[in-house]
Amino acid sequence: MTSDPRFTRRALFVGAGMGTVGITLAGRMAYLSVWEGAKYAAQAEGNRVSLRLIPPRRGWIVDRAGKPLALNAPDYRVELLPDQIKDLDATLAAIGKVLPLTADDLARIRGDFAGQPKYLSVEIANGLDWPTFARINVNLPDLPGVTPVPGFARVYPGGDAFAHLLGYVGTPTAEQFSRERDPLLIFPGFKIGKDGIERRADAALRGVAGARRVEVTARGRVIRDLDTRPDLPGKTLRLTIDRDLQSYAARRLTDNSASVVVMDCATGDVLCMVSMPAYDPNVFSARVTAKLWAELQADDHHPLINKSAQGLYPPGSTFKTMTALAILGSGITADTATVCTGTYRLGNAQWHCHAKRGHGRVDLHRGLPQSCDVYFYTFGRAVGIDAIAAISRKFGLGQKFDLPLPGQSAGVVPDTAWKLARYKKAWGVGDTLNSAIGQGYIIANPLQLAVMAARLASGSAVEPRLYADAPRGPIRALDIAPEHLAIVRQAMSDVVNGAGTARVARLAVDGVQMAGKTGSAQVHAISKADRRAGRTNTKYQPYKFRDHGLFVAFAPVDAPKYAISVVVEHGEHGTAAAVIARDVMTYLFEPERALANLAPLEAAVAAKKRAALAAAEAAATGPVDPVSVAASLTPVAEMAAGDE
Repeated sequence: MTSDPRFTRRALFVGAGMGTVGITLAGRMAYLSVWEGAKYAAQAEGNRVSLRLIPPRRGWIVDRAGKPLALNAPDYRVELLPDQIKDLDATLAAIGKVLPLTADDLARIRGDFAGQPKYLSVEIANGLDWPTFARINVNLPDLPGVTPVPGFARVYPGGDAFAHLLGYVGTPTAEQFSRERDPLLIFPGFKIGKDGIERRADAALRGVAGARRVEVTARGRVIRDLDTRPDLPGKTLRLTIDRDLQSYAARRLTDNSASVVVMDCATGDVLCMVSMPAYDPNVFSARVTAKLWAELQADDHHPLINKSAQGLYPPGSTFKTMTALAILGSGITADTATVCTGTYRLGNAQWHCHAKRGHGRVDLHRGLPQSCDVYFYTFGRAVGIDAIAAISRKFGLGQKFDLPLPGQSAGVVPDTAWKLARYKKAWGVGDTLNSAIGQGYIIANPLQLAVMAARLASGSAVEPRLYADAPRGPIRALDIAPEHLAIVRQAMSDVVNGAGTARVARLAVDGVQMAGKTGSAQVHAISKADRRAGRTNTKYQPYKFRDHGLFVAFAPVDAPKYAISVVVEHGEHGTAAAVIARDVMTYLFEPERALANLAPLEAAVAAKKRAALAAAEAAATGPVDPVSVAASLTPVAEMAAGDE
């Protein structure tokens, strides 16, 4: 029987095709298993094993004695991963069955979801208790794109007293991730420093992430741990700050808009740097509502500004210590006198002294304690602004210091060259008269004034420092004649302990005297009409036009250990600042006495707030008692005789 030739050809073609396919498949399998084997083995391992970051615990910030200023506490939060969400409304509805969400929560989540890159997580809730967090974990298979995040939250035990110094932490922005490309910055719940020391020392505080290899199911549920590399916590920063002193100073400022800076005269250690009012960094590190932010911005006491380092004020009569040193340095002796009649004439203009009837015969020994403007007009003019400016810079004015404080202000120490460069105008005699008493173009921040006081007390060019463990450089002596410093120190002692302008600031501590200088910094010019009507006291002006009150000091007089500057915005007189400095200095030597003195002041402020609240409620419902309203608006401050 002969075969069909057509069948033979068909079988040959089919066989050849099958052989070709078989060879191709065998080749492909060989290629995949030999040349691409490692790649697909890794992909298979990747489907089975998940590599997860372990965020590092943020380093603590402690005070000079090791007391915590910023630490970490366990925190349970829930995040939404936008790139895993297909239907946001459905996801939110599912979350709402497990975790109640308010209308504001839903609006915020939707806004964050739409307003940021999809690789950044959106916070659903934080600060959850353990039962709620456990309930989220149990229902996780029904909540696609939802991630429970156990971790740590930043806690500031001192609250607003340390806000401007420490700053706060917050969620990284898309710009920060684009700049650093650190995967930690998109890890749910991870936060970085946003202000203050938290921001400037973020690299040291952040730490190094760990990693965890886990076996997972196809739906991502963890089966078991395979390997873990622990995280490295951030560095603990020890500051020179005294936590208890700072807390006391913040309380002592009561409801004033003010700053207190305390330094060690010998080392430059900053023991206290408080600016009040402030914000609560615990709230800022969680989430700031639009309402709270608007209230803080509208507050005329400026709670968002670090007055200690960023606030700039005319130093007023505290600057007369610099003018005095320039006068002595020019060869004019401390016994050289002038006559103060209450005014100083320059051409057709009159320059007024705070003492309307004048001080009579005045030399430096009396001129500084009595803060006689005419004395400093007369001899400041004789010395000239360039000599005064040169002395001022030696004492730290017009400088920025090497401190971890964002936005530190340098201020202005004017001279002839400065005005020519800035305004294209020559320096005038009137400019010198203004500058000689700390007004005009000159401005400084409270930190600089504290440095000035410390250098006056020590005679050394001490530099302020905030890191307790940072190496100290050599401290050089100031190029100032010791006898000139001694004269100014004695005059500052007479300001407080003699017949000067700050007798109210005398310490009630046995064996300890404080030397200081008051200052009133003019904010609003007094018109001729005001003078004719006798309205030279700025208490008749609206709050924002009242003079600032300043005080710089050191103690003890015979062996200076501490230097202080206090600035009370719109405090009207330097004595408003002097009594605060007195109490803060008292705390350094006798804390129990200082705390006892604080109690009635805090009670008075609480009563004032209650009266203001009652007046507001009465205004909404009926006639207002004018006596109650007046009492609610009266500042709580101790005043003494004298201009400053």
